[in-house]
Amino acid sequence: MSLSPEFKPLVDFALGAGACRAAMLPAAKVVIDGSLADRCRAPGCPNYGLSINCPPHVPGPLELQKELETFHQALFFIIDVPAEMLFSGQRVKAFELLQKTAAAIERQAVQAGFARARAYAGGSCREIFCHAHGDCPPLLQKGECRYPQYARPSMSGFGIDVARLFETAGWTMRMAQPSPDTGATQMADICGLVLVD
Repeated sequence: MSLSPEFKPLVDFALGAGACRAAMLPAAKVVIDGSLADRCRAPGCPNYGLSINCPPHVPGPLELQKELETFHQALFFIIDVPAEMLFSGQRVKAFELLQKTAAAIERQAVQAGFARARAYAGGSCREIFCHAHGDCPPLLQKGECRYPQYARPSMSGFGIDVARLFETAGWTMRMAQPSPDTGATQMADICGLVLVD
């Protein structure tokens, strides 16, 4: 897939900001599947309802589907992490890096003239940034978000079909799976998406 010269600096920035791979995709190729968002509620994510960036406090799949029609491009990126990290106490650190990378790419896109750029990332911002606080101030109408510079909406909560993004980018998706100790490090992918005008 050829890269338009106007987007090359943004892809290069993503790679320099922590992404292991990054690609521009047509926004029309971003698939939204409401059943993926439903999984946040049942069987149930432990962070369901605890953040303004997660269901049921986000507009959800139907609204994102409409909004996608007003965007032309999307930057899809992944970060490679050891799979065992996602099954340990280091999981939050991996998703913190992901959220911060997504936010940095969004800011860079805005500075490059894509004023409506909007980032989505894996994980719940409450678990990642506010696990020690126990609440989400704006959700409880007690103040502003503690980490607006980093916290971005959950991809799951909007039904973004990550498997289809990998397919469109031409990449193989590596799922995090616990594995027996073979001495080799198993890698997994965590990912984010930034919509661009």
